[in-house]
Amino acid sequence: MTTIHFSGGTIWRGAGAPEARTLFVRDGVVIAFDDEADAAADAALETTEVGAVDLGGGFLMPSFGDGHAHPLFGGLEAEGPAVRDCRTVDEIVAAVAEYAAANPDAEWIVGASYDPSLVEEGLFDAHWLDAAVADRPVVLRAYDYHTVWVNSRALELAGIDAETPDPVLGEIMRRADGTPLGTLREWGAVELVLDAAGVRPADERMRALRRAGEYYLERGVTWVQDAWVEPGDVDSYLEAAERGILPVRFNLALYADPRRFAAQLPLMRESRRRVAELGSPMLTANTVKFFADGVIESETGALLEPYCTGLHDHGDRKLGMTVWQGDDLADAVRAVDAAGFQVHIHAIGDAAVREALDAIERAIDANGPRDRRPVVAHAQLVDDADLARFAELGVIACMQPLWAQLDGLMTVLTVPRLGQERADRQYRMRTIDDSGAVLSFGSDWPVSSGAPLDGLAIAVSRQTAEGVPAGGWTPAEILPVDRALDAYSTAVAHQAFADEASTPWGRIEPGVSADLVHLARDPRDVPAGELAGVPVLATYLAGSPRYRAAT
Repeated sequence: MTTIHFSGGTIWRGAGAPEARTLFVRDGVVIAFDDEADAAADAALETTEVGAVDLGGGFLMPSFGDGHAHPLFGGLEAEGPAVRDCRTVDEIVAAVAEYAAANPDAEWIVGASYDPSLVEEGLFDAHWLDAAVADRPVVLRAYDYHTVWVNSRALELAGIDAETPDPVLGEIMRRADGTPLGTLREWGAVELVLDAAGVRPADERMRALRRAGEYYLERGVTWVQDAWVEPGDVDSYLEAAERGILPVRFNLALYADPRRFAAQLPLMRESRRRVAELGSPMLTANTVKFFADGVIESETGALLEPYCTGLHDHGDRKLGMTVWQGDDLADAVRAVDAAGFQVHIHAIGDAAVREALDAIERAIDANGPRDRRPVVAHAQLVDDADLARFAELGVIACMQPLWAQLDGLMTVLTVPRLGQERADRQYRMRTIDDSGAVLSFGSDWPVSSGAPLDGLAIAVSRQTAEGVPAGGWTPAEILPVDRALDAYSTAVAHQAFADEASTPWGRIEPGVSADLVHLARDPRDVPAGELAGVPVLATYLAGSPRYRAAT
């Protein structure tokens, strides 16, 4: 029997719940608080050694969850050239050249994630990468993961030239003479080179999953929604679970491709069956992921009114990209809902959010009532007419608080495309939370930082790390700290159906798994500008300390 007695700090049980002075955990399960916890600890001393944890005046709370992320992508970044921190094109090219020299046997050089705002309109030239590596293909993902920058050899091996038409759900950016520039947008085009590159080796993928889990544990996270899982990724997760090397809990969202969905649904059911049959407490596959649109920065986010800039000044492309045609999204959502999957829809623009809500509403009407907890991820721009529908339909808004700031990406790429009036209606987290809908948080890592404290700092201030603007951008959308903490913990657990697990998790009460994070300071008493720097001292999964900060 393993027991832990926590004391000496604040024990926060969730928004609206009473705080506790002490906490007693036995065999990974919360047993009691305060006087009852002290008595249980004293009684346990008669038969076993009690692990005493002095919180040191710190803050213990339910561990964080990440409601929308791409952990396999994030873990794989370390397997390629380190370009994420590069601040100029020359730095990126130098990093690629250095990696290529150190890895002469690598047939393909694949890396991530470069900053697309470094070049006007995000248009990067293959010739710049040719200067680093000309004889081997190079593929770099932008940090939005909707765009890649490739060298000429990669274009050649993928069969992309001046005669190659734009694929369905993708765009090949071109020079004035029609030849491919080296920038490919959205997955229909991105896949042309990634398919040529082939699947990353199994040993790299195992290292990536272990690395991703360790990354999250260091930041207080114990459950992650992988929001884009292909069939080969399912195999990797199953192998990692069988080896016992998954450091945190993962739920897989199986990717629904509009080009081949009819053939996918039986495979999705089979993937879910295989994961359930394995019976690992670290792995589930209960969700299906849809894309309703792209992203604002490349004008592929679907809008109700045209973009203000002119990357696409022809026909419907002025309104962005609709991934599913006609009623196809609604039909596919209805089918996966009928199969018992949770629906998880990427929707950035206001037109995409409306389409996602319409599809969910039609699935509810067709399939009848049940506890389905559908998710609309991002919800960057929501029309006023659709705000109340989240609560009415029981839709969880899984938003990325780190994005709600006037950083370079916002000011250089997003605001000019939307115009100021629409730009100021982005990320209406407080409005959605106040409407009665469930607001959960995710990071979209590695698109952006996977550290919840980084996102919380923005959620409670709407300011950059430099404190800009004074008073916060769109200050009416600032969240109270308790609500923000809840969105990154208990609300994500609700999204994860944690209450239906054999041992529930995601809150602190008797009978629940002791999934906890120990922070050095009470985040409710920390200025927003200092929140990101609050140390995570320990992360517990089922009462086991999976991470402890070095002392």
